[in-house]
This record gives sequence, C-alpha cells and structure tokens, in this order.
Amino acid sequence: MSTAPAPRAFEAFDDGFDVDLEFDAAPAGGPTEASHVPLAFSAAPEAAPTPGYNPVGAVMARAEASLAEPYPAAPTATAEPALATFAPTGLAPAAAIGEVSVPRIAIHVFAERQDTLAAAERAAQDRRLSRATTQIRIGGVAAAVETYQHEPTPPLIIVECLKDPQTLLWEVDQLAEVCDAGTKVIVVGATNDIILFRELMRRGVSEYVVAPLQPLQLIAAIGGLFNDPAQPFVGRTIAFVGARGGAGASAVAHNTAYAISERIGANTVIVDYDLPFGTAGLDFNQDPLSGVADALGQPDRLDATLLDRMMVRCTDKLSLFAAPASLDADWDISTEAFEEVTTRIRATAPFVVLDLPHLWSPWMRRTLIAADEVVVVATPDLASLRNAKNMIDLIRQGRPNDAPPRLVLNQIGVPGRPEIPAKDFGAALGVHASLTIPFDAKTFGAAANNGQMILDAGSKTKAAEAFQTLAQIVSRRELPAVAGPKGKGGKAGKAERPAKPADGASKSLFANMFKKR
Repeated sequence: MSTAPAPRAFEAFDDGFDVDLEFDAAPAGGPTEASHVPLAFSAAPEAAPTPGYNPVGAVMARAEASLAEPYPAAPTATAEPALATFAPTGLAPAAAIGEVSVPRIAIHVFAERQDTLAAAERAAQDRRLSRATTQIRIGGVAAAVETYQHEPTPPLIIVECLKDPQTLLWEVDQLAEVCDAGTKVIVVGATNDIILFRELMRRGVSEYVVAPLQPLQLIAAIGGLFNDPAQPFVGRTIAFVGARGGAGASAVAHNTAYAISERIGANTVIVDYDLPFGTAGLDFNQDPLSGVADALGQPDRLDATLLDRMMVRCTDKLSLFAAPASLDADWDISTEAFEEVTTRIRATAPFVVLDLPHLWSPWMRRTLIAADEVVVVATPDLASLRNAKNMIDLIRQGRPNDAPPRLVLNQIGVPGRPEIPAKDFGAALGVHASLTIPFDAKTFGAAANNGQMILDAGSKTKAAEAFQTLAQIVSRRELPAVAGPKGKGGKAGKAERPAKPADGASKSLFANMFKKR
C-alpha cells in the first residue's frame, strides 16, 4: 500500500466489456486407422503454458498420478465421441494479455465450429494482428492435411479438433507429415487435461487451448509464440491526441509522461510526431533536435545504438524523441515508416508516449488504432464535442477487442466562457471523462515559458494532482511508497535538472529557441 497522498477523486473508467457469441457446434468425423509418426513441427517450449491459456485447470492433482499412462493408439471406429465437460472462459479484458507484437507472418486457421470461426475472424481484425495475414477456413485438421499436401505451410497453423484425446493425437500426427520444418501449430481442443497437453508439447505442438475460443485468448497465444527473445519487453504505447487545435493535448502528454517517470519511476520515452510544430523540446528546455525526422527517414537502419543517439535524455528515466520544429522541409513520410519507428521504439522502454498532431492522415488513423491506450484531450465546447465523438467512434470501430479511448477534459473553468458540463459531455460520447483538468493560466504559462513540468512548477496545484492521477490510470501502476511528508522523499532519486541562469530561465529558453542550427 502506497504512503503517498491519495489523488483527487475522479470518476473511475470502466475497462470491462462483454461480448456474447452463441453458435451451434459443428460435428466432425474420426480417423479410421492408427498412426504413431512423431511430429515435425517446431520445437516445443520447455516452460509451462502461460496462466489463463493452459488447459491444466482443476485436474492437475489427479493427472500427476497417472502421468505415466500413455495414450492408446487411435481408434478405428468412426463414431464421434462426446465432448468433454469444461468451464467456458469469459472474454478477458485487454489489459490481461499484456502488450503483444506479432510480426508480418501468414496465419492459417482451420475451424470446426462456428463460434471458433467467429472468434478467429474477430482476432484477425484486431490491431495486434494488423501486420499479419490471416486466412480462415472451415474443416479442422482433415482440411489442413488436404490443403498442405499441395502447398507449403505458413509460419503458423491453428487447427481445431473437438474429438477425444486419442483421435486428436492421431490427427495431429497426420498433420505433421505434411508440415514444413519450422511451422508452429496451435491446437484448439475440447479436453481440459494435463496429460493431453504434455503429450502434444512432447510431439512438437506449440500451444494448446481449450474451446470455446475467445479472440483475446487467441491473440495472446499467437503473441507468446513470436516474442523476440532479444527484446526484454514490448513497451506500452499511449497515444495523446487533441479533439481540436489548442486543446492542450501536447501539454497533457508531456506532463503525464513526466509523472510516469518521476512519480511511478518507470522508464518512459516521449515521441513528438508533430514534425513542423512540435513543442516537446521547448517544454523540456531542450534544443529541438531532428531525432524523429532522422528515424522516420531511415526506419530500416534503426537499432538500439542508433536509437539511443537520436534520443535526448531529459532525466534518468525520461527520454525524448524531439521533432525538428522547422518548416525547411516538406514532410512526405509513408505510413509504414511511422509504424516501423514506433515498433522499434517500443523495445527501448516500458512506456512510450506518442504526442500526435491535430491533423488527419492515413498514418494518424493507423497509429491511433494500433496504440495500446488512446487518450483524447478535449475542451468543454461544441467543436471539441463533435470532433471527439468522430474520433472515439472511429477508434471503437477499429479496436473491437479494446476498451474505448480515455477522455480528458482540459481547461475547465475558464472565466466568462460557457462550458458543456463534464457529465453531459461524456454522455454525448458514450464514455465517462477519466479526468478533468482545471484551468490554471498562471501555472501552465509559467511552466511553458520556463521549460518546466507542472509537477515541478506547481507541485501543490490541482493540475499536478490530476497529472499524477492520469499517470496511474494510463500506466496501470500504483504510486510507490516514499518517505517524507506528501511524498517529498520520492524526489531523492530524480535526475538533476538543468540549472537556471542567474538572470532567469526564460532567457536560456528563448536563446536556445532561436539558436542558429
């Protein structure tokens, strides 16, 4: 339990959502002869299956006692056995599967039941599989065997077999005879049994999941097979976008990233994708380098060393990919370049904050849909309401397996300005405002002109509390316990900020701003 001061009470955001899939099972036939040919799939993983997706269940105790009992040969009868009894698993929230990055591969799915077909189709439309090419067919293992007798196998095959364990093993052996070396296989079955699972792993099957199959369950299984062992993690991308110009999305993004790094203590990277007008360099009192532009110009050459050279380190845990903030060039960059740069940056830090410009283009659309978390920053006026609704509706459509975007209402309480109440604003969009940030021209203006964050310029203000709360929401982490009153001891490990000159910080900032490059 954290000893830091409790943040202000903001309306909690509900990540949960329900999906009902009700279809009838499709029958399938059994084998006619036995076979014991060893599998030739990719090597089986030595570790136990990931919790939530292994079929161990409640049978672990009894299965260990009979582990040495081998399965008999495949039956010769053609009668279809009854499905084993199992407890259906509900659709897990997106947060439960972690961050998944699937490479550009071909995936073939052979389903027996309509609900499995529907789950596979929904998974194929998910943002996490956007780079993969998925083909879905009806027919199960028999259809897969027939198909690959005449064509090469893809990197990943997903087959469904709802028959008894003996028949399943026999059909998997038949599939192995037509599979190319290195092909990974995920089997969807009906029996929740540790013995069957271990036998499939021994024969080279990559993963075994128990029906009924859910989209996120399938995505997690695929992602687990193609994780790069050279990368310790896949960073969580948090995209900030303004509903209109002047909504303050960049300020919210930068202050939230700073709060993640300083208050939560997690390594964070800010990527300023507003190439001509980005303000990340100014907000952190740094020269506006061309880090992002250089990376987008050579995405195929990016490696850990080159990325480190392009980034500006603001603190021990916060790095910056600054925009050039120059009008000297006409930026014509492909959507694929933005996607590749973002993917490579994700391997450098647990959290990647994307500061997106207020424009609309194919790369903006894809970046918003592909992000792990989307935060729409709006002001309480009609123009922001209309634009925010269009954005949220589109993002919802493109992210069927994710929670809706977060809504942050900024600049609340401007004197003399009519405003749409936060409750009515959220009701019109179909989402609750995750956070409201009060209007504080003095604090925000001083911080912007001095190259500071709100947590430093006004640590006791309501805005500082709001950014700290938002950092917890989007990072899904709690504040660590720190010593001292009101968490003052937490600043002990903070990196040294550039010292202010004697005649004021603004002089240094403005001098750097117009410094000849």
